[in-house]
Amino acid sequence: MTHAELCKLALDWLKRPASRGGHGCQLAIDECRTGWGGEVPDALGYRCTGRNDDPEDGTVLVECKVSRSDFVADRSKPHRQAGGVGNWRYFLAPEGLIGLDELPEKWGLVEVNARGHLKLRRGVYTDTNYLLRRERLLAMRHQADFVREMFLVVRLYGRIQDSDKLAEIGKERNRLAFRLTDVVNELRLSKAHSQQLGYQLRELQDELQQLRAPQVAT
Repeated sequence: MTHAELCKLALDWLKRPASRGGHGCQLAIDECRTGWGGEVPDALGYRCTGRNDDPEDGTVLVECKVSRSDFVADRSKPHRQAGGVGNWRYFLAPEGLIGLDELPEKWGLVEVNARGHLKLRRGVYTDTNYLLRRERLLAMRHQADFVREMFLVVRLYGRIQDSDKLAEIGKERNRLAFRLTDVVNELRLSKAHSQQLGYQLRELQDELQQLRAPQVAT
């Protein structure tokens, strides 16, 4: 499997929900330089819920490795010694390429098999235990280079030719989403009202049937 193919798998994994081992990132980008002289992350995901102090919010870095030499060389990169992007950091590699005992401190590992299926070997969401997840969120969190991460977002947004139009599309999408919610609620109320009318109709039909029944002479 090529490095480019692994990067695409990393983008998919970053957007996976926690129930499938991912971090549920809303935005994921691959192989973009983080400013002058900055690192070029293979894949970087952004997760933001808009809630204050949400421990799951932040950035997630995935470095894709296709060979042992590439993995070993990663240790000597300047941004591995200090700084770097990603509050949580993972390697993505073919099965058996990287041992769990070889991982740097606080790093996770995602493996891919010959069929392209991903498996989280070490990371925040390796199980469904809520308390253990919370502990790992804190224990595996890195101090990320916020300026470099913001540079990527600004650069990505700046590539859009008409940013105002994009913003309007976003507003219209939100308006339609709210309207859809209102329509669904209205349909639920209408359904409940329809059921109530159906009960009343059947009661009236029963009463009418009784009135139409021939009276027995006494």
